[in-house]
Amino acid sequence: MRTNFLMAAATLVFVLSSCGNTAQKNSSESAETNLDTNITKTENSMTTTKKTIQLTRAEFLTKVANFEENPDKWVYLGDKPCIIDFYADWCGPCKMISPILEELASEYDGEIYIYKVDTEAEQQLAAEFGIRSIPSLLFVPMDEAPQMAQGALPKDAFKQAIEEVLLKKS
Repeated sequence: MRTNFLMAAATLVFVLSSCGNTAQKNSSESAETNLDTNITKTENSMTTTKKTIQLTRAEFLTKVANFEENPDKWVYLGDKPCIIDFYADWCGPCKMISPILEELASEYDGEIYIYKVDTEAEQQLAAEFGIRSIPSLLFVPMDEAPQMAQGALPKDAFKQAIEEVLLKKS
């Protein structure tokens, strides 16, 4: 697990450090045009629609499981399997997996939901699930008990869990 985390962190550093390279132009006019194009591309990439879904405790009770009504039995209310990311804005590993979850939400659009629960804003819900470390990820298949994972996972581990635990493809 530690090796996977270190590999993911190294990949992130490489990607971040390689994004700053732009071709230099001979004339200042060409450089200015290039800068404008890069700014436009950056703005467009920042305005992409998020596929993950933010949840409050009230929404959790209506979309995922109403554990107040059914305290002794897990009854999933969704029509597709889901992943629930319990996170905090200040958490480094949470920030690291956030773009991975966005990518997966796009890749598996229509097949699964990816929910996010801010543990700072939803302290009661986090306490009800016994969240002591973040990120904590709840994998919820259809008609089965959910499974909790803790810590930042690399994308391939998420994909494997989605395929095997949520979609039962393997």
